[in-house]
Amino acid sequence: MKKLFKYMFVGLMGCATLSSCLDAALETSPTDSMSGEGLLSNANSALVPLNGIYRSMYTAFSTSGNTHQCFGISAYNLMADLMGEDMIIAAMGSGWFWYDALYQVKDMYSSTAWRPYDLWNAYYTWVSNANYILASEETMEGAQADVNYVIGQAYAIRAYSYFMLAQSFARTYKGHESDPCCPIYTEPTVAGTQGNPRSSVGDVYKQITSDINRAVELLNGTTRKHISHIDYATALGLQARIALVMEDWATAKTAAHTAITASGCRVLAPSQFAGVNSTQAANVMWGAEIIADQSGMYAGFFTHMDACDERGDGKYGATARKQINKELYDKMDPNDERRNWWDTENENNGKGGYQQEKFKFSDRQTWMGDYIWMRVEEMYLTAAEAECRLGEEPAAIEDLKAVMASRVPDYTCTKTGTALGALTSDVTGSLLEEIITQRRVELWGEFGRIYDIRRLKQGFRRTEAMGWPTSTLLANRPTTDPECYMWVMTIPQSEFDGNANMTPESDQNPIGDYAN
Repeated sequence: MKKLFKYMFVGLMGCATLSSCLDAALETSPTDSMSGEGLLSNANSALVPLNGIYRSMYTAFSTSGNTHQCFGISAYNLMADLMGEDMIIAAMGSGWFWYDALYQVKDMYSSTAWRPYDLWNAYYTWVSNANYILASEETMEGAQADVNYVIGQAYAIRAYSYFMLAQSFARTYKGHESDPCCPIYTEPTVAGTQGNPRSSVGDVYKQITSDINRAVELLNGTTRKHISHIDYATALGLQARIALVMEDWATAKTAAHTAITASGCRVLAPSQFAGVNSTQAANVMWGAEIIADQSGMYAGFFTHMDACDERGDGKYGATARKQINKELYDKMDPNDERRNWWDTENENNGKGGYQQEKFKFSDRQTWMGDYIWMRVEEMYLTAAEAECRLGEEPAAIEDLKAVMASRVPDYTCTKTGTALGALTSDVTGSLLEEIITQRRVELWGEFGRIYDIRRLKQGFRRTEAMGWPTSTLLANRPTTDPECYMWVMTIPQSEFDGNANMTPESDQNPIGDYAN
């Protein structure tokens, strides 16, 4: 059933950072007479602020007019895909996401209109709002299952937010546990609350792990009320994602398998979820069900992806086309049904990659299309990778085949080993490489390719042979060095302005590709 989330629990939204918003009160009931304390006193009424958090995860809330590339989780996944090598942006268009692809946003940290501010503000907004809900954990009234449902989601939201902050503002976890990451807040902030210093990567991941474990514990046995909510299965899926980054293969395997079972979802052939635009598809674990007055129109994911201008609809996607890297496309089996996700014969391809057809409006006239944030296929591929790392190759192949059997008729795999090349374009022929390659194809446009590149500690290249425009080749940039700071975002100046425990001199991430 379609639901309209009327209430927004986003009092910190629009503030520069968590710490610089401490003089502002958190408004919990902008369209209701109940006080914030009243809303959080009962599990049923607490759904109002909880739903507000979720709505902010798919709406454009940029405070600086840059809403076209600031529409929550799907925007950040698109950003992270374009930072890699597999998704090509064929032209500058109006500039949206172009500068992300060119790694030209880090020096814009003083602006509230660009990516450093947008990412930091969004994730800390969700942290802050989750903290207000969690402060009521011991006092919230209602049936225990209902309380667990609300509180468990708040823990999961905070875990997810800190996870993405760590992925964006620090180098990857393994080998960089002592590096500076981001400030940790676990209590509600009020006027006069002092900002915290940066915690280490290791300490942030301790908080992430604690939060997601608690979320899994509380959400077990609860019943999801809406597909946008993080339920037990989705929390397990997030736990699996976190474990992959931490190289905790046993947890990743167990969480992924349990998520598959708990979700009740099943692998679908690509033709069964064409357009990747419906949360009703049987393989969808988590997503945003978009209704007409929440479509975002120009400020929306499908506007950037669907090149339907050639059909006379005038949408933006045709001016900055998204294409697949030709080398990745060629890695697919000739009989792979996923080849239909890209149009190799499109007259607009030119010398570029192949036009994407994977993501399409469900209704072009009304700009409609749901946002998909987690599919069950990801869990099978996660389990396969973890099993491969653990030396459980037969199990890894079975989980890989669980996905591939509905993509390639009579798919088989006899590869072994865990070797990966120094660059993502290097070929080793290993089983792990096969799993990662299928993951690249399967999750193209959904996950954020750069996050996998970072955790795998591989470098990458862009070439004209892949289909990348000359202006996007990142010449003279250290894309082949996984230890560089090229993909570590700068902290917005507004954080330093509002946090006495952080200074640009000691706490700012390198603006260039390497530390000074």
